[in-house]
Amino acid sequence: MIQKTDIWLETCLPYESNIQQAISNLDRVALKIILVVNASGVLEGTISDGDIRRGFLKGLNLDSPISEIIHRNPFVVSPGLSRDKVLGLMTEKQVQQVPIVNDEYRVVGLHLWDKIYQPVKRENKVVIMAGGMGKRLLPYTQDCPKPLVKVAGRPIIEYIIERAKEDGFENFIISVFHLGHMIEQHLGDGSSFGINIEYLREDKPLGTAGALSLLSPKPELPFVITNGDVITDISYSQLLDFHVQHGALATMAVRSHEWQNPFGVVETSGLEIINIVEKPIQRSHINAGIYALEPDVIDLLMEGECLDMPSMFYKIMDRKGKAFAYPMHEQWLDVGRPDDLTLAENLTEKR
Repeated sequence: MIQKTDIWLETCLPYESNIQQAISNLDRVALKIILVVNASGVLEGTISDGDIRRGFLKGLNLDSPISEIIHRNPFVVSPGLSRDKVLGLMTEKQVQQVPIVNDEYRVVGLHLWDKIYQPVKRENKVVIMAGGMGKRLLPYTQDCPKPLVKVAGRPIIEYIIERAKEDGFENFIISVFHLGHMIEQHLGDGSSFGINIEYLREDKPLGTAGALSLLSPKPELPFVITNGDVITDISYSQLLDFHVQHGALATMAVRSHEWQNPFGVVETSGLEIINIVEKPIQRSHINAGIYALEPDVIDLLMEGECLDMPSMFYKIMDRKGKAFAYPMHEQWLDVGRPDDLTLAENLTEKR
């Protein structure tokens, strides 16, 4: 349903902002668009997560100004345009958000239509790693595999499947070990969820990459892998498209992470103090537990070998294979500890 909403006020960002502020806005508002305005409220342009990704690929960083990534002269409509006309234009332009501007080009609203398109059917497989012991999530995983732990009344793995289905994926492979029979009983062959499910059954823990050695036959198309304890709004289809467009052998979704040192950091030259930085913030990219791989990657694995995904990436890079990072800015949470369950409840309420 197309709608005009006052939430557009929260998507507005001053022209003088930096990329870190843009990422924070996308995470908080979750409308996949930023409206960049000047001091008079005039629309200078828009920013999407794709614009930010392209900026990082060009060498920009979190402190770079958004003027480096802004999409200028975006498609806009006037306030008096009818719903049907807006709908037709959004379909023609293939856009999901349209800023509404007045005669002075000041923003007065935003049209949204998240469900405007039917997803393109994807033959690519989605592999969900669901064999972990879930030790950090005890006691919840004492008699329940972690992917079946409920968040807001639904198992974690159902959120993963639902998100992938929204992107057109229908073929799933689930790797199971700890209490795997419970996962198979719950999901079956996937027909009740409108998908197809096959299972990889580990005789011993093989890690997030080692389980792929059980794939037989080897997939014919690039495929997506996700840990079975990650709740996110990432677009798996955009990740896969990014992977293919860059000719990567392996792509890892990464997320910006900030950590503030609780102390003042003293910088010295010998014994002389040259600077004091009060509670500095350190920024880095962390592994989000979501990947896209080419089928040939499986040839690097030995059947039955325990191997985690970072080690797999080292193998690829040692052989000079292309390994890319996919910067993601969508909501994301690794449900690894009991405290994360509360955070997950809040996250799912925003989805």
